Amino acid sequence: MNFFSSKKVELPKHNPVLEHALKIPSLQKLVGKRVILASNSPRRREILQTFGLSPEIVPSTFEETLPFGGFQDVHEYPVATATHKAVEVYERLVNENPDDAPDLVIAADTVVLTHPPPGLSGAPRFADEMPPPQDILEKPIDKDDNMRMLLDLNGGICEVVTGVSLAFPVLEAPGYKVKSIEERTLVYFAQNENSLLEAYVASGEGKDRAGGFAIQGLGGMLVSKVDGDYNNVVGFPAASFFKFLDLLFEEEVDFLAD
Repeated sequence: MNFFSSKKVELPKHNPVLEHALKIPSLQKLVGKRVILASNSPRRREILQTFGLSPEIVPSTFEETLPFGGFQDVHEYPVATATHKAVEVYERLVNENPDDAPDLVIAADTVVLTHPPPGLSGAPRFADEMPPPQDILEKPIDKDDNMRMLLDLNGGICEVVTGVSLAFPVLEAPGYKVKSIEERTLVYFAQNENSLLEAYVASGEGKDRAGGFAIQGLGGMLVSKVDGDYNNVVGFPAASFFKFLDLLFEEEVDFLAD
């Protein structure tokens, strides 16, 4: 009697869900799906993998040159950038191989804003006083720019905003839909000595970080408190992302439909 079957066990062609992932609907429904992260950021990849999702990495080629002044609300800027990234990658992959189109493309963009409005910072203002404009601090262009950013943030509060956009196939034209969320977190900086800021800039850690600091690294020495999602400051709001997936499963008929 042959107790061993010669039939091969066929595994899903794509399976981004890792073994340690929680058995929750937002993850279980991704089993066997082609999930793409439109980013080369190791921080975003690591955050997703921590929670059990390991998407393919296909960085977007979209040039992040949207004009800040074109947005009435500056918080719309990272959402718009993330949307362009998601669409660029989705369309490119569909054109390259229509028979293996992605089921979900995840794109994100994180910016740091100075001088939060009164409702966020809690700073008292006169009724007729206009709040200061929020400046966007993206990645510093050099060490001098990094130092300028840190001096601006030192002893104050900044707001970290991440826009997350998801592109997925639907039946109606143009063949895909994009849904987006944004996450906001406040970061309180200690009143640091200039020597500490100079030493941090010299380390080079902040050169590839929005706002010129990495809270998960040496930059954590500069920060006194975080109000909101810590992972959002690192680069990806995982908790809100998975809740957003659950919402899309409930409200979007075509979302990851078999």
